[in-house]
Amino acid sequence: MWPFGNKQQDNKELTPILPQDIYRMGVLELRDLIAPSALRVSPNSLNLGTKIARTFFAMSYPRFLSDSWFSPVINLDKVFDVSISITPVDTGAALKALQKKVAEVQSQIATREEKGMVRDPMLDVAYEDIENLRDQLQQAREKIFDIGLYLTIYGDNEDDLNHVENEIKTMLDAKLVYIKPALFQQEDGFKSVLPLGTDLLSVSYRMNTSPLSSLFPFVSFDLTSNKGILYGINRHNSSLVLFDRFSLENYNSVIFAKSGSGKSYTTKLEIVRSLMFDTDVIVIDPEREYEYLADAVGGRYFNISLTSEHHINPFDLPYPRDDESGADVLRSNIINLVGLFRIMLGGLTPEEDSIIDSAISETYAMKDISPDVDFTNKPAPLLSDLELVLAGMEGGESLAQRLLKYTQGTWAGFLNKPTNVDINKKFVVFSVRDMEDELKPVAMYIVMHHIWNVVRRNLKKRLLVVDEAWWMMKSEDTASFLFSLVKRGRKYYLGVATITQDVGDFLRSPYGTPIITNSSIQLLLKQSPASIDLVQKTFNLTDEEKYLLLESGVGEGIFFAGLKHVAIKIIASYTEDQIITSDPSQLLAIKKAKDDLAAAQDQKV
Repeated sequence: MWPFGNKQQDNKELTPILPQDIYRMGVLELRDLIAPSALRVSPNSLNLGTKIARTFFAMSYPRFLSDSWFSPVINLDKVFDVSISITPVDTGAALKALQKKVAEVQSQIATREEKGMVRDPMLDVAYEDIENLRDQLQQAREKIFDIGLYLTIYGDNEDDLNHVENEIKTMLDAKLVYIKPALFQQEDGFKSVLPLGTDLLSVSYRMNTSPLSSLFPFVSFDLTSNKGILYGINRHNSSLVLFDRFSLENYNSVIFAKSGSGKSYTTKLEIVRSLMFDTDVIVIDPEREYEYLADAVGGRYFNISLTSEHHINPFDLPYPRDDESGADVLRSNIINLVGLFRIMLGGLTPEEDSIIDSAISETYAMKDISPDVDFTNKPAPLLSDLELVLAGMEGGESLAQRLLKYTQGTWAGFLNKPTNVDINKKFVVFSVRDMEDELKPVAMYIVMHHIWNVVRRNLKKRLLVVDEAWWMMKSEDTASFLFSLVKRGRKYYLGVATITQDVGDFLRSPYGTPIITNSSIQLLLKQSPASIDLVQKTFNLTDEEKYLLLESGVGEGIFFAGLKHVAIKIIASYTEDQIITSDPSQLLAIKKAKDDLAAAQDQKV
C-alpha cells in the first residue's frame, strides 16, 4: 500500500509519487514570488492583489507637437507605467501611400474649384504638409514610424484611479492629445505596457521622425552625471542628484538657508563624500560645528583664539610658482596686508594707507626680503617688526600706537608669533568660535590668507568651506578678499563653498551678488518670510519655487548647477548621520552612548 498515489483509469494500480516529485511541488520559483496574491480582469480595469490598474492608449495627436510636451506627464508625482511601441515603416511604401493621398487631396481641391465652391483651408494645409513630408522622405531627412503610446495607472481603489485618470487626461487634452481606456482589453493592455517588447493592443498612429523625437520621455528635470558625489534626491521624480563641482566652469558654490534648516548638515555631508574622491577639504568654522567630524575622519582641528596655542603669522610668504616671480608674490602679499591693517585699525586715510604700504616693504627688507632676492627659505618678519618700523617713520607714530594692542596688549598672543600650524592633511578645520566678535573678521581674513598661500604653493584638488560667510561680508576688505578667492580659485584647482544664513547682510555687500554669479553651484534651503522676496529677486525664482522654499522641511530646497535646477532633499546614511549631525538631542544621545560604553569597559577592567 502506497502512502501517496493516484488511480489509473485503465487499471486499479496505484502509481507511487517519488520523493523528488514531492520536493519539486514545494519549490518556489521567481514567478511565484513576484506574482500578485489575486488577479481579476474587468472591462475597464485590472485588480492586482490590493492594487487596481487601468491601461490607456493614445488615439489622436495634433498637427504639431512641441518639444517636451510629454514632460508634465513623465514628471507627474504618481505611480504609473509608460510604454512606447515604435515600428519602422518602409520609406518606399510610405512614399507610395503619400502619392496616393496627394492625388486624393488634389482631386478634392479640383472638384471644389469646378463647382465654384470656396477654398477649403484644411485641404490646402493637408496638401502642403504631404508635399513637405514627401520631400523630406525622398531626401532621407525623415523616416516614418507606427507609434503606439500606452499608459497604465495604479490606485488603491476606484476613486484614486479616477483621480489620476482625470489629472493625466487634463494634461494631455491641453496638448490636444487624446487617450482612451482599453475597454475589454485591459489584460492585453497591461501586457503591452510590461517591459516585454510585445504590443498586443496594436493601436498605432503614423508619425515621422520630428514629432516622434518630442515623445521620448527623457525630459525629466534631473541632475545626474556619470561622476561626482550624491547631493540628494530629486523631489520631483525621486532620481539621484549626482554632480561633480570640478566638472563645471568654476568650482564654487553658495548655500543660503535660515537657521536650523540643515545648511551645515548638508555641507558636512558633501565634505564626507568629497573626501572619498581624493579632495582635500579646509573649513573655516565660526561655531565649532566641525570638530567632531575632524576627529571622525582623522583630520586636524585648530582653535584660533587669543589664548590658543595655534598661531598664524600674516607676514608669511608663499613660494613663487613656476609661472610667477618673487616680485609678483611679494607685491600681492603686501597688498593683502594693507587690506588686513585696514580691518585691524578700523580704516585708514589715504596718507596712512601709503605709510603702511611703505612700512611693510621696509619691514620685509629688514629680513632681507625684497623683489630681486630669493626669499624662499628666509624667516618672515613679525607684527612687532612692523611696529618698530612705523615708530621710526615720519607720520607713522600714531599707527604704531594703534598697533600696540596687537603686539604688546591683550591681543598680542594672536598675531605676533611665528606660524605653527600645518595643514598638510586631507581635512583641516580652523575654528574661530572662541575669538572675540570684534576680531572674528580679522581672524577669518588671516586664516584665509594663510590658506591661500598654501593653495598657491602646490596644485591639488581642494575645497575651501567658509561657514557663516556673512562675517566676511561685514567689512569691504574681507568681502573683497573672499571675492578674489572665488574669482582666482579655479586656476589653483580650488573650489570655494560659501555658506550663510543672513542673506540680507550678504547681499548688501557690493561683493555679494558677484560671489553668487561666480558660483556654478547654488543651494537654497528653507528660507524665512523676511528674506524670501530678496532671495526670489536674486535667483529669479518663480512664485511656485518661492513657496516651495517657504514650505520646505529640514534638508529640503532647490539645487542649482549651471543652467539647471531641481527640487532636492538631502539624505544621509545612518553612519554619515552619526558623524555629521548638529541636532543637540542626537549629540546628547551619542555622548550618552559613549559614556555608557566607557563605564561598561571600566567595570570589566
